[in-house]
Amino acid sequence: MSDLTPLRQSYLDRIATAADSDALEQVRLAALGKKGEISGMMKELGRMTPEERQTRGAALNRLKDEIDAALRARKQGLEDAALDARLKQEWLDVTLPGRPRPQGSIHPISQVTEEVTAIFADMGFRVAEGPQIESDWFNFDALNIPPEHPARQEHDTFFMARAGDDPRPPHVLRTHTSPVQIRAMQATGAPIRVICPGRVYRMDMDQTHTPMFHQVEGLALGKGISMANLKWTLEEFCRAFFEVDQVELRFRASHFPFTEPSAEVDIRCSWEGGKLTIGQGESWLEILGSGMVHPKVLAAGGIDPEAWQGFAFGMGIDRIAMLKYGIPDLRAFFESDLRWLRHYGFAAGDVPSVSGGLSR
Repeated sequence: MSDLTPLRQSYLDRIATAADSDALEQVRLAALGKKGEISGMMKELGRMTPEERQTRGAALNRLKDEIDAALRARKQGLEDAALDARLKQEWLDVTLPGRPRPQGSIHPISQVTEEVTAIFADMGFRVAEGPQIESDWFNFDALNIPPEHPARQEHDTFFMARAGDDPRPPHVLRTHTSPVQIRAMQATGAPIRVICPGRVYRMDMDQTHTPMFHQVEGLALGKGISMANLKWTLEEFCRAFFEVDQVELRFRASHFPFTEPSAEVDIRCSWEGGKLTIGQGESWLEILGSGMVHPKVLAAGGIDPEAWQGFAFGMGIDRIAMLKYGIPDLRAFFESDLRWLRHYGFAAGDVPSVSGGLSR
């Protein structure tokens, strides 16, 4: 309709001369906003006859669409102009090196756990896990640990409190991962080959002991397994873990309630210039305990001791990590010192494997 032409031209001129997005928004509100001029005309259509409404409505819709298209085009033009202005004022030297970002590292305990797992997996052992809060039966009774044993005293073990009227023995924070062996035997029976890595808890704290530390134990049951199989397994482990061609182990008679016979295992080494060298020298270093599984432990695990026998061993993951990587103080493992971790930590890509090499 001819009477809309001046209005159309007025808004198109204002849109074309809008200097920025704020000015353009003011034009939009004046024309198409809730209280805008064209919006007001649209509201008047209800008072017209059907013939007038048809003609007037079509004209107003065309005007509304044209104004809206002009607004969008002008907005895009203003944004492009602003971007061009920024590009002329700002620049980026793409030849500069990127900003360095600190990289995280793998904790030595995690790395050594993976190394131990890789070695024993190569010998057919699978990983078994269990709860860190254990029942008195799994942690002590099933492992042939008598009531008078020092480990069952409050000065050595963390006991969980029970209600005063609860007669059951209190649960404990497990003092070793041996309960996992019992659970694994009950779950799968014999034959079995498992290692049980995990956290354990004892009431001790000095340069070489902490209230919480990490341990890995191994169990192998089968027909005709003997101490000779245990010796070979431990020799192969030490050779692979310490990455030396030759190792010499010494088995000393000892006593553990859960094995019979029992033996402490020493490894030949030398200390020259304060540096530990495994596999040579005149010194011996204790690294783990071992033995043949006691018949009472087999029975507690649901295994017939008349038909099956096997060996078990256990070592501290923290201790062998200290020996391999020259870490002098056990407490540093748990202090969350980022400087220490950057020095002793491992890159995320250092995935240990027996064939590819365990360490850096």
